[in-house]
Amino acid sequence: MVAVSPTGDKLYITYYPHHKILTLARDGSVLATFTDLALLEPNAMHVTPAGQVLVCGCVDINFYIIQLDSEGKRKLATLTKKDGVDDPVSVCYNRHTACISWCSKHNSVF
Repeated sequence: MVAVSPTGDKLYITYYPHHKILTLARDGSVLATFTDLALLEPNAMHVTPAGQVLVCGCVDINFYIIQLDSEGKRKLATLTKKDGVDDPVSVCYNRHTACISWCSKHNSVF
């Protein structure tokens, strides 16, 4: 999966076999590598207007949304099933309501 920063100067790429998100410059050079064992089979990624990266995914019953800083170096938050995340297939941020929303495989929007 690939997402682009709001300014267009960074690309965020999931490398899920190794539980990583790579942050690349426009010339392809690696700016940062974020690794977390929670990055199991990510299936959607979104970049907020502030440049923060949201990644969601699931394996079996392990559902998650991870929020990274705009540099792609540091995890800011993790939402899981105990927070109400259920089988997410997409994620986005609404700047007007300041809310993270996601859609589940069960056609529900949260």
